[in-house]
Amino acid sequence: MKRAVVVPLIAAVALAGCAASTSPAWSYVPAPTDVAAASPGTAVHATAAAAAPAAAQELVIESFDLGFKPAQLSVPAAGTYPVTFMNTGSVLHDVTFADGTKLTAEAGQKATGQVVVPAAGIAFLCSIPGHSDAGMQGKVVVAGDAMAHESAAPITPPAAAGPVADPNAPAYVLYDPIAPKVLAGTVHDIDLPIIETDVTVAEGFVVHAWTFGGTVPGPVIRVHLGDTVHVHLTNQGAMSHSIDFHASQTAMNHQMVEIKPGETFTYTFTADYAGVWMYHCGTAPALHHIANGMFGMVIVEPRGGLPKVDDEFAFVQSEWYLGKQREPADYAKANQTAAAPDFVVFNGVANQYKDNPVQVKTGGRTRVFVLDAGPSTDSSYHVVGTIFDTVIKEGIVLAKGNASGWGSQAVDLAPAQGAIVEFTPTEDGMFPFVTHAFNFVTHGAVGIFHAGDGDPAN
Repeated sequence: MKRAVVVPLIAAVALAGCAASTSPAWSYVPAPTDVAAASPGTAVHATAAAAAPAAAQELVIESFDLGFKPAQLSVPAAGTYPVTFMNTGSVLHDVTFADGTKLTAEAGQKATGQVVVPAAGIAFLCSIPGHSDAGMQGKVVVAGDAMAHESAAPITPPAAAGPVADPNAPAYVLYDPIAPKVLAGTVHDIDLPIIETDVTVAEGFVVHAWTFGGTVPGPVIRVHLGDTVHVHLTNQGAMSHSIDFHASQTAMNHQMVEIKPGETFTYTFTADYAGVWMYHCGTAPALHHIANGMFGMVIVEPRGGLPKVDDEFAFVQSEWYLGKQREPADYAKANQTAAAPDFVVFNGVANQYKDNPVQVKTGGRTRVFVLDAGPSTDSSYHVVGTIFDTVIKEGIVLAKGNASGWGSQAVDLAPAQGAIVEFTPTEDGMFPFVTHAFNFVTHGAVGIFHAGDGDPAN
């Protein structure tokens, strides 16, 4: 059986330098100290800097997804204390103290070490990207010392300043908007490596993205109804990831499993229903993994396929919540209940199809597969100057030539919803496409269909 490597040509990315690390936001810089990590089933002992004599009390800290229990511990006096760190969560966690002492444990494992607790107490967090912002913070206080309780308050990252463009940032790579052809045959083997890499998401702005296939969004997978799909994932990154295909029917704890760095997993599903579907990483916090680029589109064609048209395109709307240059997306910004993304984009890059208009045939049939990957904002997909005569949204069909003459001006999509729209440019000219939430148009959610020579006067 021939294996299809569904990675667009624009995904020619170097696989070196894929570390996905961000520095915890401490209220002061941690002092250097030895760091220990736990291998599965192994207790590891961390060496702390010399301080007061070792105390008899043991600090027992349990991590779960996504928190610590207890989040506050009390010790009778400053000193050096033994630490037992137990990870009862489903993914890798660590406990990193403000002096740099770090214990790491895989899911279901534990690690041991020791830490120096000063008179002012000491804060701790999980240093896995996004985990601290999601709530994995705590503190050790010295009993009877009011100042210690204040000094060891949970680590609160400073308010993020607005991102500043880097004039030396590399140019963005244009994402090919042309929808791929449906894969031949009925059984498909698809290689989909998990790659952590720098991606320019707008002019002057670079994100250290977590990706499927090296691009944001990941490659479009297009199959027929009833096909069997084997997706082979190898985690080439530095942290655990997973995948969830909305086109599949499978238990979460069956195939949506943790894929550790260096591991390979095959996710298998049958395309039981036609539609435009999302796939994404489901590793906690899923919001952070999606906001940092881990999503893509699956097209499942109905029985008999789709009618032939002149042009077909695939657009995925998503959001970027920027942190520092060349670091992952800012989880705290993405986690706000009132979403305020820095950019809202089609196919990963702000304004790329405004800068590079998409050519279509005047008088021809244009089909667009559109998906709102979110993670948090809706889409109102609209093409200025046209009317959609065909819309298939989440299985509901508005058919061309219907008896009552109905048409559509925009297709409304909540996060994870997909649709197919069709229209005909009636003359040469420019036909912008946007989300009709115009506050997001000014943040990058705009492109242009260029019909004919672009001049309606000709």
